[in-house]
Amino acid sequence: MKIWTVANQKGGVGKTTTTVSLGGLLAQQGKQVLLIDTDPHASLSYYFGVDVDGLTSSVYDIFINKATIDADTVLNCLSPTKVDGLYVLPATMGLATLDRQMGSEPGMGLILKKALATVKHRFDVALIDCPPVLGVLMVNALAACDKVIVPVQTEFLALKGLDRMMKTLTIMGRSLDKQFDTLIVPTMFDRRTNAAIKAQAKLMTDYKNDVWQGMIPVDTRFRDASLAQLPASIAFPRTRGVHAYQQLLKALGVRSSND
Repeated sequence: MKIWTVANQKGGVGKTTTTVSLGGLLAQQGKQVLLIDTDPHASLSYYFGVDVDGLTSSVYDIFINKATIDADTVLNCLSPTKVDGLYVLPATMGLATLDRQMGSEPGMGLILKKALATVKHRFDVALIDCPPVLGVLMVNALAACDKVIVPVQTEFLALKGLDRMMKTLTIMGRSLDKQFDTLIVPTMFDRRTNAAIKAQAKLMTDYKNDVWQGMIPVDTRFRDASLAQLPASIAFPRTRGVHAYQQLLKALGVRSSND
């Protein structure tokens, strides 16, 4: 099972859209895909219409029951979506208490990695949608993954947030004794504005070895797809945003059967 973490320490840069879009495309290829919501705001869960207030089990329960976690525990937390092969491990507001409750406990950074290991034969790809805050949840997401995808909005304030995220990856890499395979993904690109063009150019200058050569454009169909509770690749398959994510998936080493 491939595990990709979608992370940035700035909100509103397209993390959830990227997680949903890549997950939808993978499911359309016939893969079994698990989307994991580790943000207490539960945007990914709400996207698919999950009633987070009415859940009897969620990713929060995996952390609380860390000593007895097994495949059945993880699978019982899943919520299906309207898409065959696409499942959500939903979040609840309880996640916001984890740092205070058990952030200093030994082994807290490896709980998600251990949980996903119990279902590695059940799914082909898992994508983890992170909160924009460095804490126990982001640490778990980074410790568990094979690849880090960093969406960054093509505007200068977002580039400052990217600097912080890349420093975090350096520090976390030392702590976990691992080298992160990182891909920075320019998002919300509007070629009509000089600000977006200049921000994209600065990205390529400052992080050229880690930046995807393409970009995700501004596309209102992403918002329309969320209203339909479907990935854009299913709701609006011929849009420019979907085409961009198809190209990103190829850059991540996944090609469709038609390629």
